Amino acid sequence: MLARADDPCTLLIAPTGGGKTLAGFLPTLADVATTPHEGLHTLYVSPLKALAADIKRNLRAPVEEIDLDIRIEDRTGDTSQTVKRRQRVDPPHILLTTPESLALLTSYEDAPRIFKGLKRVVVDEIHALAESKRGDQLFLALARLQSFCPDLKRVGLSATVDHPEDIAKLLARNPDPCKILYADPGPAPDIAMLETDEAPPWLGGGAAYAIPAVLEQIKAHRTTLIFHNTRAQAEIFFHNLWLANDESLPIGIHHGSLDRQQREKVEAAMVRGDLRAIVCTGSLDLGIDWGDVDLVIQVGAPKNVKRLVQRIGRANHRYNAPSKALLVPANRWEVVECVNALQAVLEGDLDGDPRGPGPRDVLCQHILLRAASGPFDADGLYTEMTTAGAYVDLTRDAFDTCLEFCATGGYALKTYDRWQRLQQRPDGEWRLRDPRAAARLRMNAGTIQDSDTLKVQLKRNRGGKPLGEVEEAFAATLTAGDTFLIGGQIVRYEGLRDMTVQVSRNASRKPRVAVFSGTKFSTSTQLSQRTLRYLQADSWPDLPAHTADWLQLQRSMSRLPEPGRLLVETFERDGRQNMCVYGFAGRNAQQTLGLLLTKRMEDMDLAPMGFVSSDYATLIWGLDKVVDPHPLFDLQTLKSGLDGWLAGNALMKKTFRGAATIAGLIERNSPSARKSGRQATFSSDILYDTLLKYDPDHVLMQITREEALRGLVDFSRIEVLLNNVEGRIDHVAAPHVTPLAAPLLLEVGKVPVQSGSAEERLLAEETAALMNDSGLSKV
Repeated sequence: MLARADDPCTLLIAPTGGGKTLAGFLPTLADVATTPHEGLHTLYVSPLKALAADIKRNLRAPVEEIDLDIRIEDRTGDTSQTVKRRQRVDPPHILLTTPESLALLTSYEDAPRIFKGLKRVVVDEIHALAESKRGDQLFLALARLQSFCPDLKRVGLSATVDHPEDIAKLLARNPDPCKILYADPGPAPDIAMLETDEAPPWLGGGAAYAIPAVLEQIKAHRTTLIFHNTRAQAEIFFHNLWLANDESLPIGIHHGSLDRQQREKVEAAMVRGDLRAIVCTGSLDLGIDWGDVDLVIQVGAPKNVKRLVQRIGRANHRYNAPSKALLVPANRWEVVECVNALQAVLEGDLDGDPRGPGPRDVLCQHILLRAASGPFDADGLYTEMTTAGAYVDLTRDAFDTCLEFCATGGYALKTYDRWQRLQQRPDGEWRLRDPRAAARLRMNAGTIQDSDTLKVQLKRNRGGKPLGEVEEAFAATLTAGDTFLIGGQIVRYEGLRDMTVQVSRNASRKPRVAVFSGTKFSTSTQLSQRTLRYLQADSWPDLPAHTADWLQLQRSMSRLPEPGRLLVETFERDGRQNMCVYGFAGRNAQQTLGLLLTKRMEDMDLAPMGFVSSDYATLIWGLDKVVDPHPLFDLQTLKSGLDGWLAGNALMKKTFRGAATIAGLIERNSPSARKSGRQATFSSDILYDTLLKYDPDHVLMQITREEALRGLVDFSRIEVLLNNVEGRIDHVAAPHVTPLAAPLLLEVGKVPVQSGSAEERLLAEETAALMNDSGLSKV
């Protein structure tokens, strides 16, 4: 199937390195070359600022070679205000931007003039946007653009899509169709697990055991990307790697908490080919074209097959060359997960869960930004919104509720002037009550909800070099003289000045590690189920001997978890009664299950004392033995417990703060200053308590519950688990700790001490004791 220039919507799925980005721009280059065009012709939207900068660099090369008179510019959060003002007056032919910057552009009074003549929108890495609120924000903005330019053509580009039809529906203007094009997938990737002399530990995420083997791989390749799932893990690994780097190989680090100049310095060094390796996170997941990268190393289980495919594609970023990648499991269980992820990649079995309807907090923000651009008709805006993929099923009642919230704040808040933001004119159109509010709305627009962070900079009389950011909660624990890692450097905390963490360089002590705001992923449902099925094999020849023997010992001492059944183990240790529940539901759901089960156990006078969770199990310890676990897993009882637990839980307040910030109820930025995290938390907590007491059905309270159940709590996965199990619970009363429970029990046994070496020694001794007690020393 071939795309035509007059197709209203096209989704191109092509392997990394296949030239899909250039293919997306070819119609633009051909059109502008043959027909002079005034103003903005094509808008390119990407999830990452770095990707927009990379595309600008790569696109300019053919334009200059052909000597085309085409202006190409980017507009992101890093673009200066001077350039942004000039772009509004005199837009380039091709503008490269992000969803946030596009939403802001549509909010200006002169938006119709800015976008007059726009012919095409190219959305790169659309799969990454389709799974987040940033995508919802983007598709609402596209609906706005389509109202300016009815003949606007939409193009989506992606290498990893699990359900292409769903992505196509999001991209298209409802009810227009969207044509899907599939390119030749190219050669299969060359992927394997990294062989190491030392076996991985029972727990942990640092993979320090693999440092020597990773260094050998760096030496054997031109350029290596070393991906991590969190920023803190990346910092730890980079520090350990640098300490072992006896040959002083040039190695960099890149993640979202680093200062922009430091990130750009690393990116420029990569483009020049000056670095042999770069330790990174999701900040480099997407499409940056570094052809000299010939190896990707994923440290830690990828948790998600699509993410692994995306990262693998960064190596040999060419269509006809197989991507080469190595996986480094951080602990014993991750060995099993990595083997299954590799098999899924080779089979093309991508994972992904349907997202459901578009979130209403994003819808509220869009209404306010629409008002910032001038008066609007509610009927017309509702019709426009329902052409956006995620909002095609939006009811008029739901829209009107959001409009009422934007206008007055809702029933419990309508008496306060600060939330009286919109008013209806005699002609029926809605407008801002105070036109000056438009600037504040733009200052607080966006859907990315970072944890509360503080800038870190080297201490100087007039302000030193910025290094990046750390979470405010982490900064609050620091005292003068404490050391921590940031950007691969060990720094010494000197003090807090003007909401900035002042530090000095100090390489003489073992550092603490900053608590960065990177996402901690949960293993996908599909990968979890694949792993469960894998455990049912008679043997596992593709596993290292130490891990295969570990599973066989679990089978002989207890049993292995099975699909459609729930394994519950109970055993005694050190006078405490332990219960381990193998739900394979992902970390968030297993954490929620622990909370609900301990509450249920309290109701049954079983005296629970605490719990720990992983992606595959929850371990609960207490004073009384669980003789029959079946009553604990009644779904309706757990639901009731969830309702009671959610009502006053701190997690709900945090979720409320995020939704209220996106919806515009809470401002983080003002013309004078940005609120600290504590100030914003205080404000949102008061609002939450007020609405809970006086208006529990307020639209933001509804959104908060929906967000919590879908995201941080992930109760839907618990429901799916228990519905699939249907009471089939395998209870094993073990005489002592079992092989699969041992890593979780080690988490319980961790002792916080000041000396890092003492902590490692205590952990090693506890590991040895557990292994000897249960016969695991043979593994």
